[in-house]
Amino acid sequence: MINVKNKISLLIVAIVVLLSSSCKKYYYDSGIHDPKFNGTTIEFLKSEGPVFDSTLTIIKLAGLEDVLQNENVTFFVPPGGSVNKAIMRLNKTLRFNGKDTVSKLTQIKPTVWRTVLSQYIFKGTNLLKDYPQRDTLAYTTFPGQNYTSFDGRLMNVGVIYNNAGGMQYAGYRQLFLAYIPDLSNPQVRLVNVPVSMSDVQTNNGAVHVLNRVKHTLGFDTESFIDLVISGGISPATP
Repeated sequence: MINVKNKISLLIVAIVVLLSSSCKKYYYDSGIHDPKFNGTTIEFLKSEGPVFDSTLTIIKLAGLEDVLQNENVTFFVPPGGSVNKAIMRLNKTLRFNGKDTVSKLTQIKPTVWRTVLSQYIFKGTNLLKDYPQRDTLAYTTFPGQNYTSFDGRLMNVGVIYNNAGGMQYAGYRQLFLAYIPDLSNPQVRLVNVPVSMSDVQTNNGAVHVLNRVKHTLGFDTESFIDLVISGGISPATP
């Protein structure tokens, strides 16, 4: 006979298999959804409620709204929480140096937002299946692949094949976007950011949402802060 503990284990396995084997769904913190969205990338972000409010604001400030509305692109979306964390870190530095803090996203120059945000956008449509494998413990063999972002920044994208049941690479697959700090040495000190929701297919491309807990906008926070300060911070207006 199967005891209660084993029944629960079998049920959990069945649920995992069901979710991982479905090619018509994607998983996000808020649940399971249909991967096809009948609208543009910008319309998808607006449809998700407050999750992307700050993101939508900086998209508009960066002058990239038209790109996400009309051009064929893949967007690794930093959620609003990632934006807010970057501003908190910025304000901590500003306070430490006796400077006024940023209370509105409009205080940061549009060119700064464009530079930062364009690192997350790539021309063409690419889903998880289109990206090569990456293994951080065997990077020489499975390095992912470098891609040029919308405004020309080199980034790395790859899929981590997790292990399962003692079998290497037999588990679920997770997409990662990586920032390359030193472009002269693109295999060193990559800032790897996991995707929490992948393969949303919009009318003009694909959307992969980055993990809001494990990502701060700009990847390299110190570089983001330097970019903001060197660009100049406008005074807050009513």
